[in-house]
Amino acid sequence: MPRPYEPEAAIWAIHYFMKILFVTDNFPPEVNAPATRTHEHCKRWVAKGASVTVITCAPNFPKGKVYDGYENRLYQTEVIDDIRVIRVWSYVSANEGFVKRIIDYTSFALMAFLVGLFKPCDVIIVTSPQFFTTFTGWALSKVKRRPWIFELRDLWPDTITTVGAIKQSKVIQFLERVELFMYRSADMIIPVTEAFKAKLVERHVDGDKIHVITNGVDTSQFPVVPKNEKLVQQYQLRGKTVIGYIGTHGMCQNLKFIVECARDLQLPNLQFIFLGDGAEKEEVIAFAQQSKVENILFLDSVPKSQVVDFISILDIALVPLQKSDVFKTVIPSKIFELAAMQKPILLGVDGISRGIIERHKAGIYFEPENKQSFHQAVMTILGDKDLYRRMQLGCQSLAEHYDRETLADQMLEHVQALVRK
Repeated sequence: MPRPYEPEAAIWAIHYFMKILFVTDNFPPEVNAPATRTHEHCKRWVAKGASVTVITCAPNFPKGKVYDGYENRLYQTEVIDDIRVIRVWSYVSANEGFVKRIIDYTSFALMAFLVGLFKPCDVIIVTSPQFFTTFTGWALSKVKRRPWIFELRDLWPDTITTVGAIKQSKVIQFLERVELFMYRSADMIIPVTEAFKAKLVERHVDGDKIHVITNGVDTSQFPVVPKNEKLVQQYQLRGKTVIGYIGTHGMCQNLKFIVECARDLQLPNLQFIFLGDGAEKEEVIAFAQQSKVENILFLDSVPKSQVVDFISILDIALVPLQKSDVFKTVIPSKIFELAAMQKPILLGVDGISRGIIERHKAGIYFEPENKQSFHQAVMTILGDKDLYRRMQLGCQSLAEHYDRETLADQMLEHVQALVRK
């Protein structure tokens, strides 16, 4: 006799044979937040039985230089952690210059669409902050008659107007209309913060299709380890208290402000470290030299495999952004990785991020672009060893709460529900 219909069995089948096509401009070996989140989510989904194909470009972020071992070819494939990765040609540009970046983004969106036409799938997922991937998702959805999901990492173009990359104009008004169209046409939206969802609902986007999946951390990749002695010796950090920023040196971070704070905070054995690359790095270095700041060490970005070693040498982890209402809605993903390694966080981001840090008691907030507030926060951490230890425990609590595997599973459940419709 045939077996009776079992809903759970049907769900199991979708779970294990669902084909996901994921379009992203960033993927390992790049080490920025979109690349890390996408990789870790896709790796988890494959482990749960899904088939995942990622369409991306030759790794080049943020310098606009293709990584060693790769070429900017028309089409190339590789397998990373059982994820099929297809790399397509795009106009490669450094993370600077608005026009060049637009050409970069649109060329990738077009190539991803052309290649995606020939890849079987049950669902299409595209991720920002590269907003033009939404064109790819929307177009593929129409042609292939498959649902598409917009993973929303930034309220774009709000961010580019906030940092002054482009002024308010008819271009921005047009982009905002396109943005709203994409929100409404997507079958599902996965924003990374509740504030993003609230903004979309305010703009009359259907709240029932919006499901928040925050960023998080795979704690196995960011363990609590002693300071890397080789780096301590190499950079002469023995006996010093190290405050470090690790990440993109861009307009959003306003690192010149931190340089000014470091200049005015000439404490014995206090060392600042800036590690990373970005559009503003050379300008920040030049500003530090002009200001005759001697307690900042500028280091180039390192492969993902070395990031843990550099986080290990920090005593306090710095996470700053410009002062803007837009950034009150964001959660810098680096706070989860820093918390996993129990590095108390010196946070210059108000809003949701501040709420997370203060709720878990994982660091201390300073008002963005307020020197007095910054100095007071630093002195508070440095002056209370018991507080520092409590913050380390708070970091542990925060990391456990935002476990990446749990969050990836939650997102997969939403994807499955959409495919089942």
